[in-house]
Amino acid sequence: MSKKFSLTVLILAIALFIPSACKQAETETAAADAAKADGSLAAMPVKIETVAPRRISEKLIYTGLVEAGRKINITPETGGKVARILVEEGQAVRKGELLAELDTSSIRLQLQQAEAAAAVAEANAKNAARNKERMDRLAAEKAVSETQVEQVKLADEAARAQVAQASAAVDLAKHALDQAVMTAPWSGVIASKNAEVGDVINPMMGGMGAAGGVVTLVDYSRVKIVVEVSQSDISRLARGQKATVMAGSDEATGTVTVVNLAADPLSKKFRVEIMADNPGLVLRPGTFGSVVFEVNSHENALAVPQTAVLSDSFVFVVENGKAVKRPVVLGLKNTTLIEIVEGLKEGDRVIIEGNYGLVEGTPVEIKG
Repeated sequence: MSKKFSLTVLILAIALFIPSACKQAETETAAADAAKADGSLAAMPVKIETVAPRRISEKLIYTGLVEAGRKINITPETGGKVARILVEEGQAVRKGELLAELDTSSIRLQLQQAEAAAAVAEANAKNAARNKERMDRLAAEKAVSETQVEQVKLADEAARAQVAQASAAVDLAKHALDQAVMTAPWSGVIASKNAEVGDVINPMMGGMGAAGGVVTLVDYSRVKIVVEVSQSDISRLARGQKATVMAGSDEATGTVTVVNLAADPLSKKFRVEIMADNPGLVLRPGTFGSVVFEVNSHENALAVPQTAVLSDSFVFVVENGKAVKRPVVLGLKNTTLIEIVEGLKEGDRVIIEGNYGLVEGTPVEIKG
């Protein structure tokens, strides 16, 4: 009897609970739907940017090797043995500073020999000039024949020619002596030593091997960077155009100096050369750098971050706490921004983060 009574009580309790639970669930569902309808539930966090006029530039970026603006192999015009090298690699030198010197013993002997020959020629020329003066007086008195006069005249001319020849020999020896002393033609840095004391220099044989010269001097105050440009971009570049040269966090402003209109037969690329001032030597030759060419720009454009544009055709803006889809027409584009020609106006709040997966009318919450 007791068991039947307990079972009856349990059944009655379940019967009373089920309608109550169902009613509560319906109430919660209705509340959730109402909350969703008024935008207070599941608002998507987004980041926005207010549209305002700005400058946008279209840029081309290429990479090339940074080189010294000037480079020269210091080689004497005359041959000889290296007697002294007064600089080391990496040393900064000033214009006119002595860098190296050849053994000048033989050159000085040649100069002494030339000067002695010049002295003899001068003496012979003076004697020939006096003979000509006497002969001219005798010729005026009809005391000598025309043949004698002509012979003395030719002797005088030959003596003067010998003076000129001897003087040239002296100048040549002095020039060789000057060339034996090698100085810096401009201020720069010694990039390499290509010879040692005791090496024999023979300029007629191409100097000292492949490197050439006794030392190599470079000027880092200006740098050169050469890039290979594609066929589609070469028509957008011209001599005199400004460019920015960047190596790591360092950069300098440069100018396009060479635009080769003939493509390399193998790479089918076009060689473009840029020269840039390098204050503080922040750009290091021998390293790779990027060159940024600004090929087009618009002032006061309505430009937004590229992340705002979806499928290259639309953006989302925030209106009354909801995402509103706007079709757009695009203009210039660079690495970060894109111009909106149609579809946005100044003051619009465009979503730049959190816009993926949004649909028209989704409640949004502005973050950041």
